Amino acid sequence: MLTSTTTQGTIGAHNGNGKKEPDSLLQELTTERQNEASQGFDTKSAIEIARIINHEDVKVPAAVKKALPEIAQVIDQVARCLRDGGRLIYIGAGSSGRIAALDASECPPTYSTAPGQVQYIMAGGPKALASAVEVNEDSEELGQRDIARRRPTRKDIVVGVSASGRTPYVVAAVAYARARGAHTAAVTCNYETPLATAADTTIVADVGPEVISGSTRMKAGTAQKMVLNMITTGAMTRLGYVYENLMVNVHMQNSKLVERGIRILMCACGIERALAVDTIKSAGRSVPVALVMLKAKVDKPEAVRRLAKSDGNVRLAIEDNVLEL
Repeated sequence: MLTSTTTQGTIGAHNGNGKKEPDSLLQELTTERQNEASQGFDTKSAIEIARIINHEDVKVPAAVKKALPEIAQVIDQVARCLRDGGRLIYIGAGSSGRIAALDASECPPTYSTAPGQVQYIMAGGPKALASAVEVNEDSEELGQRDIARRRPTRKDIVVGVSASGRTPYVVAAVAYARARGAHTAAVTCNYETPLATAADTTIVADVGPEVISGSTRMKAGTAQKMVLNMITTGAMTRLGYVYENLMVNVHMQNSKLVERGIRILMCACGIERALAVDTIKSAGRSVPVALVMLKAKVDKPEAVRRLAKSDGNVRLAIEDNVLEL
């Protein structure tokens, strides 16, 4: 059984070699240090509290910017895996796991992805999304067990999300997936962590100490959400599920989304509402099919053929080309 190189700095914690790990190691993490900007925080007025938090939040985009090269690598890897029939599987615990679950859950309604294409694994299971089950974070065995149930292969990419970069559950799961041939990546807010060692590619958003020491749902959580948004948005765009900057792969399940689909056609093709409505109807309520019909001036069967040939890439279907990543 694979083991990670370290565990959380909790009382009585042990590392992967069975040796006791000093609690002081936790304090060495940037995300656990005290923030000088929020000294005396509990004595501040409401407006002062808001200003301090806002001042610290401004640092997040700059931290994410430094990791753009690694984010781009993961975007392309996710796109390749999804195109080849693989999956993006997030794994996390606590706040990091909840952020990963949110990003995975938004992909089907936004890009009409199949439910199994973008998945999440949360330490403690789905109930941990609403209730704290943080003790599961410390279990390497549970991390290995939960990822093993998904049977990761070389077609998949497994992304571990952990602000500390040393959550045993996440580290063990990523190491297990990598050993099975899956592509792996880490999203963390600290440098030189066990999770970075376990993964092929590491994205570090070094946001510095939190306003409330160790409360990584704050700046670290914001940075993680930004990174995961970039990964899935970038990958879906690379796959051609976005045309220009329009969400053309939207699944029209309700009146709001039907209206959005109509407006997308009107905007992309410069047409009147009536023509957009008629085309969507004749396209079987598919915005990509309707868009290819209008842009390429072809009928529905030809539009469907082109989309199949281009693996759903709308622009390449319009140009009758082949997707290459």
